[in-house]
Amino acid sequence: MKDKTAIAGIAETKFAKRLEPSELELACEVVGAALADAGIEPGEVDALGSFTMEDTSEVELARTLGLGDLVYFSQVDYGGGAGCGAIGQVAMAVASGVAKVGVVWRSRKRGDPKSRVWAGVTDRVSDSWKWSRPWGLIRPVDELAMFWRRYEHETGATREHLANVAIAVRKHANLNPRATMYERTLDRDEYMNARWISEPLCLYDNCLESDGAVAQVIVSAERAKDCRHKPVYIHAFSQGLPKQYQLMTNYHSEDPLRGASWVTAANMWRQSDIKAADIQVAQIYDAFTPLIPFSLEAFGFCGPGEGAEFTSGGALEPGGRLPVNTSGGSLSEAYIHGMNLVNEGVRQVRGTSTSQVEGAENCLVTAAYVVPNAAVVLRG
Repeated sequence: MKDKTAIAGIAETKFAKRLEPSELELACEVVGAALADAGIEPGEVDALGSFTMEDTSEVELARTLGLGDLVYFSQVDYGGGAGCGAIGQVAMAVASGVAKVGVVWRSRKRGDPKSRVWAGVTDRVSDSWKWSRPWGLIRPVDELAMFWRRYEHETGATREHLANVAIAVRKHANLNPRATMYERTLDRDEYMNARWISEPLCLYDNCLESDGAVAQVIVSAERAKDCRHKPVYIHAFSQGLPKQYQLMTNYHSEDPLRGASWVTAANMWRQSDIKAADIQVAQIYDAFTPLIPFSLEAFGFCGPGEGAEFTSGGALEPGGRLPVNTSGGSLSEAYIHGMNLVNEGVRQVRGTSTSQVEGAENCLVTAAYVVPNAAVVLRG
């Protein structure tokens, strides 16, 4: 499927802690806007991709927007791991000739605390949660805190490295008027004095809880040449689920710190003419700051145990050697399960980012490190 498809249209709604429209309304708004961005009529859409956690069904979306006959539709599981997977699956449908015009979307309202998965109560704890929930690891941040403690013990990493991450993505957000944190700067003292959420992770190590929606339109490489913007080709793609894997905690694998991204990266680079050393800008899933140094190692930007130190010296900031999450990401723009990272990757290759990397011809986009996930390489 190398370079056989392209993202021809993108859109996002307003991002906020609380929006009035329903998730269906947000979904319809954003898909319509993405199609308009591509210059494609709704009736041409014949493929859809989304998340298993998406509350808006294909039937509702297609009927409300007046989409065409659908010949392909899929959903990808594992929350933050799903975004690039949904992109890749629809791209494969278009590349193989099964479909002609695909749309991937994510619409979510997480401003209400009751909407968060861990806020619910069940009669029985099952699956991988039985290894963590009874011992007090109630939220994803608790699980990540455990992993970061272990990483600190093994590598000598400190909170200073996490501050590097939080400050870098905030600097990008301060250039992006769409970002929730556009007008709120962050310095090292403010980071170090922030309240704990799950020690050693503080307030600024956690993503925003946001309402909003994001969508992308995927067509063949040939069709993309006739659309309204410079084509952004899907150069390489892979999903990843390691053997003997355990969701989030991964305690019983040979190396618990070795997340699903190691499998994803190995298979993606196998297919790609563009390698880690060639990547000019990256959008790395950042529900929590530790996920960025972990992912830097998995995707080969540095060696094992070197991800924390890679963040030093402004490496991830505007003008750094690898600018990361240049719209502000999940930490400072909005948390839409990482789908806004895809749109920012497209903008970088189009040359329209608010934190544009000069001469950027490619971009890596990843999904969540600690669950079965996916990644894509985009190029111009």
